[in-house]
Amino acid sequence: MKSAKTKNWADAKIRDIYKNPMGRDIIDKSLMQMNIPDYLVTNPLTGSLSMKTMATLSGGKVSKNFRFNFARLLETGEKAAAGLTGSGNAAEEPSGLTGSDDAAAAGKSAGWWVDAVFYQIYPRSFADNDGDGRYNLRGIIGKLDYLKELGIDCIWLSPIYDSPDDDNGYDIRDYRKIDTRYGDMADFDNLLTGIHSRGMRLIMDLVINHTSDEHVWFQSALAGGDSPCRDYYLIREGGVVRPHPPNNWTSLFSGPAWNHYPDQNLWAMHLFSKKQIDLNWESPAMRSEIYAMIRWWLEKGVDGFRLDVVNFISKADGLPDGDTLIGEVMGYRGIEHYFFGPRLMQYLNEMRREAFEPFQAFTVGETPGVGLNMSKLLTSPGHLDLVFGFDHLENPGKTRFDEYAYDLNFLKKYLIKQAGILPDAALYFENHDNPRMPSKIDPSGRYCTEISCLLALMLMTLPGTPFIFQGQELGEINADFKNISDVSDVESLGLYKELIGKGTPEPEAFRKILAGTRDHARKPVDWGKAAENQVLNCYKTLIKLRKQRSELTGGKTTFLFIAYKDYFCYIRKGNSALLMECNLGKRKIKSRVKKLTRPAPLYSTYAAPHQINTTVLQPYEGRVYELV
Repeated sequence: MKSAKTKNWADAKIRDIYKNPMGRDIIDKSLMQMNIPDYLVTNPLTGSLSMKTMATLSGGKVSKNFRFNFARLLETGEKAAAGLTGSGNAAEEPSGLTGSDDAAAAGKSAGWWVDAVFYQIYPRSFADNDGDGRYNLRGIIGKLDYLKELGIDCIWLSPIYDSPDDDNGYDIRDYRKIDTRYGDMADFDNLLTGIHSRGMRLIMDLVINHTSDEHVWFQSALAGGDSPCRDYYLIREGGVVRPHPPNNWTSLFSGPAWNHYPDQNLWAMHLFSKKQIDLNWESPAMRSEIYAMIRWWLEKGVDGFRLDVVNFISKADGLPDGDTLIGEVMGYRGIEHYFFGPRLMQYLNEMRREAFEPFQAFTVGETPGVGLNMSKLLTSPGHLDLVFGFDHLENPGKTRFDEYAYDLNFLKKYLIKQAGILPDAALYFENHDNPRMPSKIDPSGRYCTEISCLLALMLMTLPGTPFIFQGQELGEINADFKNISDVSDVESLGLYKELIGKGTPEPEAFRKILAGTRDHARKPVDWGKAAENQVLNCYKTLIKLRKQRSELTGGKTTFLFIAYKDYFCYIRKGNSALLMECNLGKRKIKSRVKKLTRPAPLYSTYAAPHQINTTVLQPYEGRVYELV
């Protein structure tokens, strides 16, 4: 492949684009979004077509502007890959799924997190220590023994910083202050001490793509043009000079991505809510402030950070308009100009050197819109340790606000692909931004307990680092909201308002909100379910097994019988070997392990090992066998 300086990506052939890490992920994501099988692109005939030819065949839908923006992204991907390898070669076709050692396949040395089990706490709904209805840091302290007994190695704490609470704390007003609803800094210090004294670690959620509009930096930026903070944000002059927003980008929370401040004659960018103003990472002074703040927390003893939408921090030069077609496909205009910006890798590398590396701090980035090949770039040495991708959370052609039953066969396909490209991935099925997975798979609720146990088995036995979301280990399911007044999620309320404004009947608009609101995962944990809970016992057993068997945190992974619908089977092999088989559907299916050499039943999500029917898998049953 030619270097990025000479490659004409605007007229490249599809097969060359597919070798580019950015191109491959964009094509895969587009096909998945439109529910089109990938062989329509990967076959030799289609692969020989050029971008220009594809534009002609599209009947004008693929515009010159689309080709230009796509070419710019491909160049960014090629430069990122070349910068890591020292060559112009980007992502190659993944090697065989049987692979070599998982850590070696990742291309970097393994850190402590490879063997760890993480647990996400959403502080506003996790634990109330004294029954007064306030969920706070003291409530978390009261559950540390529970988490230790569960087998947790590291706690991920969602934002507890001072905030006006427009987006549940993800709009930070003061990075160095604890929000009073959770307690004070003394409570935090006690929490950190309690975690470390039990041999666990703590990572904090950190939002550095944007701040609250009430942050002192933004207030200073609005106060006057001579403020040094004016450069800290993406602010443009408005009013008479620019009566319309500076570009056509839309917010991920509905509406334009710009706030107008008529008194100051300014526009300010917000990719999320109107009170979450995007920082300008082009400002060295702003970056220096961020790095100093990170070091301040690490000096207190925090072990690392989960970085909220960190791949959004670099925006394209000049903030050009978003392409209409891309906006229609992705749902947001302008996203191609910031989901993997031109200086993202540079900023991540600088942040690692200036803030994380001196403390050997762990980092996991939330990276919406990024595929597996781009994730591989982002987790290369000198950048992030792990990333959270999102492509596995919805079936092809579906979005979070679509009402449907999730098909686990897609998850199987995705996880096999992930193991081939990114075997040391962050592995998760639930978090604070998504409805409960058992309810997505079985909206009727009939098999939610069985599904919860099956997902636990997959989470603890597949390659990757597992992350549990609070209540997941208790088999929590979606809430039974009755009307829109039960919903508080700013994203859901924005979408509801938008739908009503377009003439959607209220019952229909509410059903759409009900399908995808983040409030399902954010309701208070039902601790009354912790006694004699089948799902909890399942998690305890499987976490213990993961810690006892090194092949589950390293070694080789082999997938078997891939073509069989509703059947998922794989081997994790080190000095010894374990085989896992799963029924991904609600009907009984045949077990296929008898085709292998002397498998010995070790665990089932349904029954004790000596009671396992080795010929039939029950609905959503998962098993572990010892291969001897």
